[in-house]
Amino acid sequence: MKKALLILSLLVPCLPAAASNDLREAVAADYDERLSQLFIHFHQNPELPNFEFQTAARLATELRALGYEVAEGVGGTGVVAVLENGAGPTVLFRADMDGLPVKEDTGLSYASTATQVDADGIEKPVMHACGHDVHITALVGTARQMIERRDQWSGTLVLIGQPAEERISGARAMMEDGLFERFPKPDYALAFHVSAGDPAGKVIVPQHVVASSSDSVDIIVHGVGAHGAAPHKGVDPVLVASQIVVSLQSIVSRNIGPLESGVITVGAIHGGSKHNIIGDRVELQLTVRSDTPEVREQLLDGIDRVAAGVALAMGVPEDLMPEVIRSPVETTPPTLNDPATARRVLDAIAANMGEEYLWEDVRQGMGAEDFAYFVQPETGVKGVYFSVGGTPEQELGNEPSHHSPFFKVEPGPSIRSGVEASVIATMALFGE
Repeated sequence: MKKALLILSLLVPCLPAAASNDLREAVAADYDERLSQLFIHFHQNPELPNFEFQTAARLATELRALGYEVAEGVGGTGVVAVLENGAGPTVLFRADMDGLPVKEDTGLSYASTATQVDADGIEKPVMHACGHDVHITALVGTARQMIERRDQWSGTLVLIGQPAEERISGARAMMEDGLFERFPKPDYALAFHVSAGDPAGKVIVPQHVVASSSDSVDIIVHGVGAHGAAPHKGVDPVLVASQIVVSLQSIVSRNIGPLESGVITVGAIHGGSKHNIIGDRVELQLTVRSDTPEVREQLLDGIDRVAAGVALAMGVPEDLMPEVIRSPVETTPPTLNDPATARRVLDAIAANMGEEYLWEDVRQGMGAEDFAYFVQPETGVKGVYFSVGGTPEQELGNEPSHHSPFFKVEPGPSIRSGVEASVIATMALFGE
């Protein structure tokens, strides 16, 4: 395995050795005494996106008990905790709270058996199949260490419990609910994600691209119904939709630069009713991913062009052209770390935790993350989103993926490193 190669800057925010040891020991003691049980509570009681009522209430209770000013119900079920500690910058740290509609099959003694009625009115099994239980547990641990070290930093700390990350909509909902107007606007924003594909306790700090944009797009393909034995009497939407699916791939292969990243995946096709009936409607469901705003628009514009062009070429009447609908909810820009701030955080973690805790940044796909809404260029907020490994090194290569019913992490090293790295990164941005 490779570790990250570092060139430390000359001015690295570095705690004295005794202070670094004290932080590690304090985090370990907190994990043993409180955080381990809090993690089990969150793991056993997951809630679906936008329905994180009990999770938010417990998180708010934990933060309020530590001395933070806490507001609830921000952007739905969001939690905002504020600690003002003199003059200085404002640093925001975010943790997402929601689980997934997945039935857990990990065999863990504390496995979730929870169910919940979703927005569609259907009761579903719920599981923390992406590690958000690690995130909110570590947020409480970070909150405790920061308040116990108030004499070591100066500024304003804002802690966020964010809903609906799995629907890539919760961050936007909090912003639309006045997050940066009702509460201190941050100079910096931080977050981390536990990673099943990296060794437990190791820290990965990307220096620029963290996650791709994501857009859910629906294409409704219209046709003219007819008998299956007389296709010339109608316009077959199944054939038109099939040609659209194939042609969409040319957008990535022939319209964007070969060194750019992009994905158009058709995840679902629904249409037709019987073997011998040509219907009049087919629905396609797409996910679209990219790493830059420019490529994102190329892909989305290309989908409009291909859908209309294929339909016209295949004889669909002009008044029945396909409808291309971009989801107003399931959409997020790419998450990009501010390079200078990411370097500052990486150097601080290396200097205080030790380079042996760092791991190489190797992207393994084009996952998306709505943390991007907090750090868009127009906000002026400099963001850093990092990862903490969650799988014992000897198990790497066979670990279940995120969103799997078998997903699990090693909570001890994940949470302890998550808290330690979060405290170090936060204090580095406060200037200590």
